[in-house]
Amino acid sequence: MLEIPTLEQVEKELERLRYSSRYRSILRSTVNTLIVAIAIAIIIATLILPIFRIYGTSMTPTLVEGDMVAATKTERPNRGDLIAFYYNNKILVKRVIAIPGEWVNIDKDGNVYVNDKLLDEPYIKQKALGQCDIKLPYQVEQGRYFVMGDLRDVSIDSRTTSIGCIPQEQITGRLILKIWPLNRLGLIRN
Repeated sequence: MLEIPTLEQVEKELERLRYSSRYRSILRSTVNTLIVAIAIAIIIATLILPIFRIYGTSMTPTLVEGDMVAATKTERPNRGDLIAFYYNNKILVKRVIAIPGEWVNIDKDGNVYVNDKLLDEPYIKQKALGQCDIKLPYQVEQGRYFVMGDLRDVSIDSRTTSIGCIPQEQITGRLILKIWPLNRLGLIRN
């Protein structure tokens, strides 16, 4: 025999359905909000403020392995800026030493001269000629940047023909901020 629900049972079932519908609506809204937030974060991270993790020791002591840094897009980096750039499907980080048209010379003791003026480099701990197979003095071509790591004796950079000067179109950004680890949080100074 067919059992007819009571008014109280119908009201409880309607309340359960309303609650279930409200729950689904809130869940759907939350998921949609999260998807939009993630999409915005991805757009910001790739187009406006890319984030990089440092691997290797070539930028020690300024940056150490494991540091995470934020960069900004830049039209033209300046001397002293730390930049990230593409090289062989990797992203490397180095310091701009000379800009297009400038002359670079490095003596056997590791002193760097730009346009015959000794470069003030308070960010390095020890000067070294390092691996260098280019003919010095060297003039930076138009549209390219001469870069070097801060740990000169181990860094592979523009001093070698394998990397050379970096074309403007390979630069992904200028490093501006250390974001990890938190005890190293702060602006990156030139």
